[in-house]
Amino acid sequence: MKIVVIGGTGLIGSKTVERLRKRGHEVIAASPNSGVNTITGEGLAEALSGAEVVLDLANSPSFEDKAVLEFFETSGHNLLAAEKLAGVKHHIALSVVGTDRLQESGYFRGKLAQEKLIKASGIPYTIVHSTQFMEFLAGIVKSGTVGQTVRLSPAYIQPIVSDDVADVMADVALASPANATIEISGPERARLSELVARYLKAMKDPRTVEADAEAKYFGARLNDQSLVSDNDPRLGSITFEQWFAKSAQPK
Repeated sequence: MKIVVIGGTGLIGSKTVERLRKRGHEVIAASPNSGVNTITGEGLAEALSGAEVVLDLANSPSFEDKAVLEFFETSGHNLLAAEKLAGVKHHIALSVVGTDRLQESGYFRGKLAQEKLIKASGIPYTIVHSTQFMEFLAGIVKSGTVGQTVRLSPAYIQPIVSDDVADVMADVALASPANATIEISGPERARLSELVARYLKAMKDPRTVEADAEAKYFGARLNDQSLVSDNDPRLGSITFEQWFAKSAQPK
């Protein structure tokens, strides 16, 4: 089966491509660097020719409100139109648990716009809502840092490791379209401020974490339900300690 992975050279994309190729499928790792651009439309028709399944794992290069909305709307429109012409049988997109609950954030408004385009396209689809990636902890720290203090919400988070996400994306690519949203999550739930404090301590980072219920998460206020799934998600197997020991120790 020919499978096209948009964003196929990124964190999740590259791991998903590897898994699908190991299972014997023809996989195109599509990205602007390989001549496939969902914003301009360049190379889309050629890449999608003969493809049965498309996974959209691309992310906006900017988190600025207007730019991120334009990215997901333009990319989604161009990709879905090209898929219709190519006769693609299954469109899969990776999105975020809580997207519909976090509409204060421009990023999540962009993701919701993307999801609406998919549902209205008429192409059989599966949307995968994932909790935050463990690899994104450094970005969360950066977003909340002022001086030597990291201000973060104490809301719950249940992060998942990219390897577990890629396992799911590969499985979904080889399954029938759900025509629905499924959710995936890490195995352990913790408070965001406490998990980041553990992360900084393990990294030997001198910054301190201040738990603040009013601290915004990329523009959105959080509560204990914002970033976690209670909809019987498929759980990853790798814990924070296992991930840190393997992948994130200080250099």
